[in-house]
Amino acid sequence: MGRQAKAGQCLKRLVIMAVPVLQAAERQCPRKGRGAKLKIPDWLIAALIMYSVLKKKKTKSAQYRFLRQQRSEIATWLGDRRFPSRATYFRRYRRAHRFFRVAVRLQGQRAIAEGVTDPQHTAVDKSLMAAPGPPWHRQDRQAGKIPAGVDRDAAWGYSEHDGWVHGYSYEVVVSSTPKSTVFPLLASVDSASASEPRSFLSKVAELPLSTRTVSADSGYDANYVGEAVEYDDRGCRTARRFLCPEQPRNNKRVKTKPPCWVDKMRAESRRRRAERRQYLQSKKGKILYARRKKTAEPFNQWLKSLFELEDRVWHRGLDNNRTQILTAIFIYQLLVRHNFVCGKPNGRVRWLLDAL
Repeated sequence: MGRQAKAGQCLKRLVIMAVPVLQAAERQCPRKGRGAKLKIPDWLIAALIMYSVLKKKKTKSAQYRFLRQQRSEIATWLGDRRFPSRATYFRRYRRAHRFFRVAVRLQGQRAIAEGVTDPQHTAVDKSLMAAPGPPWHRQDRQAGKIPAGVDRDAAWGYSEHDGWVHGYSYEVVVSSTPKSTVFPLLASVDSASASEPRSFLSKVAELPLSTRTVSADSGYDANYVGEAVEYDDRGCRTARRFLCPEQPRNNKRVKTKPPCWVDKMRAESRRRRAERRQYLQSKKGKILYARRKKTAEPFNQWLKSLFELEDRVWHRGLDNNRTQILTAIFIYQLLVRHNFVCGKPNGRVRWLLDAL
């Protein structure tokens, strides 16, 4: 009985910590367009989703049944507000990923302000997860054949760690500063075939102001990404460095002489690329890049293990999995912050999650 009461108090503290972040995310994601005003606010739906994912309820039906059973207890934490119907919960679940992506960024900012982590050095990585059901091979796609039970939103992706995977991917930016807790700062979820440079480009403007380096694997090698990190819109240098190994490029094509202005742009792009290569090959660059193997890559293993994502994702459909995975990352942030407040800044959260 004492253990259950202690777990309940811990869960209550987590909800109390999460609500201000969720409400701030709601203010940054206002509803637009016609229609009646929502009777159940977005932050409340997000809190219900967070609670069900914390308890590792893997289907939306199981989540809703669990929430109905715990309705009286939830009311003591979130207030006696209107409870969503099954159809409302399912519909809002598919749309909640937009909300949680903002919430992950806001909670990263709170963690920085609280001293939980130091974002001076960061690392970005993409991880693949298999979809439920059989894979949808290219030959069947081209022939218009849809295997029974296949997830139509899933796609094929490749990584050196996982090989070819039919499913989804998530991308996360984590802090990798030495002697600082590894903490996710930004995140997004897409199909497995999503382009790493394009997905990360939208996150460059959201990087913390104190960030000085961004480490990435060779899949992120693109001039426009490196220049977005290291240069502002006026072409002036920022204080940041982009550490990324280069991919071999085919330069054996027959070249035609471009216009002079194109030639000057290419020359400047090559000069900037050479600067990035030289910095990465320096002693300092190698030390900073080596941190990536101790931060971003282990984080993916921790997250998948905590939320049982090693074998496959929980749902079918891109939007459903976006909501679940971003919620899991949000919960991971919350657990690390809770540990820090309790005087345990090592970032170990499995014991806390298993006790809830």
